[in-house]
Formats: sequence, C-alpha cells, structure tokens
Amino acid sequence: MITFEEALSIVNTAIVMPVKEHITMNASLGRILASDVYSDVDMPPFDKAAVDGYACRRADLPGPLTIIETIAAGVTPTKKISQHQCSKIMTGAIVPQGADCILMVEHVRLNDDNTITFQKSSTSNNIAFKAEDVKKGQLILKQGMQIKPQHIAMMAAVGCVTPEVYKLPSIGIITTGDELVEPGTSPVGGQIRNSNAYQLIAQVQQIGITPYYAGIAPDNPTDTQKLIEDTLSVCDVLLITGGVSLGEFDYVPAVIEAAGLEVKFRSMAVQPGKPTLFATKNGKFVFGLPGNPVSSFVQFEMLVKPLIYRLMGGVFQPKIVKLPMATGYIRKRTDRKSFIPVKYALGKIEPLEYHGSAHIHAFEQAWGVISINIGEDNIKPGELREVRQF
Repeated sequence: MITFEEALSIVNTAIVMPVKEHITMNASLGRILASDVYSDVDMPPFDKAAVDGYACRRADLPGPLTIIETIAAGVTPTKKISQHQCSKIMTGAIVPQGADCILMVEHVRLNDDNTITFQKSSTSNNIAFKAEDVKKGQLILKQGMQIKPQHIAMMAAVGCVTPEVYKLPSIGIITTGDELVEPGTSPVGGQIRNSNAYQLIAQVQQIGITPYYAGIAPDNPTDTQKLIEDTLSVCDVLLITGGVSLGEFDYVPAVIEAAGLEVKFRSMAVQPGKPTLFATKNGKFVFGLPGNPVSSFVQFEMLVKPLIYRLMGGVFQPKIVKLPMATGYIRKRTDRKSFIPVKYALGKIEPLEYHGSAHIHAFEQAWGVISINIGEDNIKPGELREVRQF
C-alpha cells in the first residue's frame, strides 16, 4: 500500500503522447490548442470610428462644420476632410483622411443649412486606431490553452478556421459484478442497480468526452479478461469499477496482469478509495476503481481526471478555495488520508453527515471535499482548510 501522494505522482509521471489534429473552429470549444495562433491582420485593420457621430478636425471646433458625405460601416470614404468640413460616420466605419476626431452625435446640433455645431467644450478623439489592439503577426492564442468562446471569436477574427488541437482520448468504462443490473431493470433478490457506470459516464462527459460504455463484466475471469482486452483495443483509457479488492470474486487485478498490463499500484492509504489500481501498457492506461460509488467518484476526480487532461494536451487545475471551518471534526483512525465532503454556508464550511464510501447521497449536497492527512485526528472550529470543489 502506498500513499495517495505517491499514487498521484505515479499517474502524473506516466508517459503520455497526446495526438494532434486539425478540426473546424466551430468544433473546437473546450479543446486544448496544439499550436500557437498568430494574427494575419492588424486589428483594427484601419482607423475606425468608435462612436456614431461626425468626423472632423479638432482645430475647426465648435464649427459650424459642413457635412460633405455619410460614411457607413464597410464603406470606403470618398472625400478628404478639409477646413470647416465634417462627414457623418457610423460606428466601425473608416475614418476619412484629414479627420482627427469623431464628435458624438448627441454632442452636436444639426443646423438647417447642412451644417453642425459642436455643443461641448471638449471631446475625446473617439477613434480606434489601426493595430492598437493587435498587430499583424502577433501571437494571440498560445499552445496549451483550453479554448473558450472568446478564443473562438479571436480565431474567427484572424481567419484561423481549422485550428490544430490535441485529439480527445477515447475512454472506455466497464463495471463488474453478477449482482448488478442496469437502471431500467427492477432488482430482485441480491441484485442492485448499476449506478457507478452512469456516474463515471457523466464525469467523463463533463470533461467534454463521450465515453464508450462496454457494459457489465460477470464475476468470471475469462469473460472479464476478454471484455477488458476488447475494450482496450478501441480505447486509450479504461475505467473499471468493482472487483479490485481482496474478495474471492475480485478477479480484476489478476485479469489485468493476464492481459499483459503492468500494475503500477493497487492499494492506497486513502479513504475513500483504498483498493484503487493503476496499470499501463504501450500507451494504454487502466484504472481499477472500487465498487463503492463514493470511492469511484472521488478517485476519478483525484487520479483519473489529471491523466485524461494530460492526454488532452492540457493540465488539470482543480478549483480550490481556502475557508474556515464552521464546526470541528474528529476522527478515530488516522492511518489513511481522508477526503471528507463539506457544505458551504455564510462563508464557512461544515462536514456533511457521511457514512462511508457507499454513501453517495452525502455528496448530493457536497460543495467539495477537504483532505485530512495521515496522523491528523482533529480539526478545530475556525481553522482554515482547502476545499477542492467538484
């Protein structure tokens, strides 16, 4: 049995080889950029009006100024602004030659003789100058960043319609146990509904990946090995729940080794999730997660998600906030690291009533978890603790 920190280090140092691909800009939301994006234009591409108003020479104010043309956005001016002249101009339009400011339309009086008079004492230039935002050839999006909606707008502005991104890894999911039935089936006798698979499916989908659900493996090593090998043949990462402990029908560790994978660890000094397994083979990765739903939920977040992000070409950065405890917390056993669900109220956190790794209902109200290190038995009220949010 190794510590959680040792297990996380093993997962984080496993060699991964992210694959690159070009996809359409519209499909790139949430993906990780595999190469830098540079601008192929100046932004703005010309001096443009920042407001609706009148382009003129500041030296001619307050006027009157004769209106010589109207310039709409997308239209090239045909006349140069000379002394005591102006052009009516729309937001985003090209500023005509000779003008050095735009008078806001609400700051002028329109006279009967096709002239205007400025009615304020001063004005800003109200011009967005060429290349003041971005210069042609400038780096605008850096390799390794996760694409957000505003990044897609930037790609559109520079014509990057097929960005190079890292390919999403394929994730397979298997649950084990003769006692399991799918959620649409009413359990009889000692049967229970299979919640773990659908919990993991949702957790993978939350990352932006549609997983492959291979079904329920029976408590039979031959059938289990075949299902594992078949799933690994089409997936980069395989998540198996159940069958990883020390029970008579816990075949998964032996079957994984029989399938030719190297088991890196199979037990951690952590609660929940002690019987967690990690194995690798030729760029394929297998996590054997415990059958209890809290254990599989927590260890997916703690161990699996960082590896998936690395395969996506990124780095997983959990949301962590430090807050004071509303109440104290005492535990009897201190030989394992613990992750305890907490709720948030009025700027403080409070441990939820939690009955162990089968008590998934405790996580319905969970705002996140706090960790309690090996050897630590007492958290005092008011003590600051880091909360890892899910």
